[in-house]
Amino acid sequence: MGIRLEVVTPEKQLFSGEVDSVLAPGAEGQMGILPHHAPLITVLAEGKLVARTANEEFAFAIHGGFMQVLPDRVIVLADVGERAEDIDVAQAEAARRQAEELLKKEPPPEVRAEAIAALQRARVRLQVAGHRRLRRPSEENP
Repeated sequence: MGIRLEVVTPEKQLFSGEVDSVLAPGAEGQMGILPHHAPLITVLAEGKLVARTANEEFAFAIHGGFMQVLPDRVIVLADVGERAEDIDVAQAEAARRQAEELLKKEPPPEVRAEAIAALQRARVRLQVAGHRRLRRPSEENP
């Protein structure tokens, strides 16, 4: 028996289904969630969220938000989020390069803060894009 995972953003639902575990970027570090976990609500940091079943692994880039954990359900309300397979790698790489170039010019503090945030978003997107959906061979299909 797994745990129901819902991953939503203000724009759309990214995922809904049964999973065996969830690894989420909590504000205090990575959090592992299994079925029957103690209830909690937490702030999410920017990072990679991974959901696993016996046969598949799903990865998402999460850029802030909240997560509610109940014994049989996990609800992720992401400020911004993308499935790994939806990330445009060329666009993320261009954003990374642009932010790095801007930071080399030693911009004013407010521009620097925006460039650092953009660089972090691009790095998370590239990390998650490299973690495409995995399908593990099932024992039934050798």
